[in-house]
Amino acid sequence: MYTFSNKLKTVSIILIALGLLGVGFSFFDAHKSFEEVETLLAEESHHGGGHDQEIAHATTDLHLDDAHSQVDQHQKHVEHVQHQIANRPWSALYVAAFFFMMIALGVLAFYAIQIASQAGWSPVLFRVMEGITSYVLPGALIVLGIAVASGTIGHYNLFIWMDPEVVEHDKLIKGKSSFLNLPWFIIRGLIFIAGWSLYRYFSRKFSMAQDTANDISNFKKSFRISAAFLVFFIYTESMMSWDWIMSVDPHWFSTLFGWYVFASMFVSGITVIALITIYLKSRNYLEFVNENHLHDVAKFMFAFSIFWTYLWFSQFMLIWYSNIPEEVTYFVSRFNDYKWPFLGMVGLNFVFPILMLMNADYKRIPWFVVMTGLVILFGHYIDVFNMIMPATVGDRWGIGIPEISSILLFAGLFILVVFTALTKAPLLVKGYPFRKESEDFHY
Repeated sequence: MYTFSNKLKTVSIILIALGLLGVGFSFFDAHKSFEEVETLLAEESHHGGGHDQEIAHATTDLHLDDAHSQVDQHQKHVEHVQHQIANRPWSALYVAAFFFMMIALGVLAFYAIQIASQAGWSPVLFRVMEGITSYVLPGALIVLGIAVASGTIGHYNLFIWMDPEVVEHDKLIKGKSSFLNLPWFIIRGLIFIAGWSLYRYFSRKFSMAQDTANDISNFKKSFRISAAFLVFFIYTESMMSWDWIMSVDPHWFSTLFGWYVFASMFVSGITVIALITIYLKSRNYLEFVNENHLHDVAKFMFAFSIFWTYLWFSQFMLIWYSNIPEEVTYFVSRFNDYKWPFLGMVGLNFVFPILMLMNADYKRIPWFVVMTGLVILFGHYIDVFNMIMPATVGDRWGIGIPEISSILLFAGLFILVVFTALTKAPLLVKGYPFRKESEDFHY
């Protein structure tokens, strides 16, 4: 049995506390008055010759009507920037919450695939996967809660389609209002979470029961529900990605988006399996896990990094080539204001894993896999960052207290939930039919 060390538990609690303090400060600091934002823009224009400086010069030479028009534009611009600044802590919190939730959800899908395919190499890692998937329920509820709160107690900080005034004056969003409305958004979210959580509950229950069973009836139940869950998952994951991510840009859509988010969550989840396995192995647990298991997990990290890149390029290339204004604006905004994170994540999520994990021998070296895994996770955090931030904060983005404190908060919560779950059962599935095959796994 695994014992959650006091040191690691203390670290997780400290991370949560620091994260809460930082998030609280971020929300407090984001409340800027009209005058404060106006002063900020004036300072920026003074240093860079911005929008407000142009207005100041223009109004001296225009007729009164034109001057009033410029003043109105100036006021709208200041209010727009004020809203973007207020959006930043909400967006940073949402990005971090979704990132850690998608790790757990990616592992849940990977776990179901292993059972449904009756894989022989992976059963010794099942309890690690079950521990990680314990975060699905709290993590998904938090994501849904932040989304709903941003459009109720907040001021429509993430999803503009939640604002009735915007819907009333935007024909395109109004045409989608039968699908994009708050009650239906909440209902769909709860259906997704209920389905994922029920599968996790019953698969865990059957896994535990199989440890002491005299037959394989529980394994058969796990097999059947895993096959059914994968059908449910592929539909709900796509819809979840439309609702929770793509609808921050309600004028834009991509038919590849569900697969793109899936690739990101899948490779992130597999990477965390590798990192936690290596950690437990270093603490003298998982003595039945050998370098061949690590090699196979690293192969999945390598393969799905390529798969993510294929989908990233396919989505980008098709939209760029067709050059339809409603579609291409998604990438124009990211090239204009997010060039370094947008292009940098391709290096982090594709070039780096290719170079590090192409060699089969390197996949067997724990510290090498850890180093590569941390870069991959950072790259996919930046991926989620690029999905959310351009639509919510525009060019007012950065990596500062809101982003770092949100990561600390959910990293601490993730560690606390996952490692507590690992203490609840033996780390080896003793009664699983392919356990012996998995323990003896080698090339």
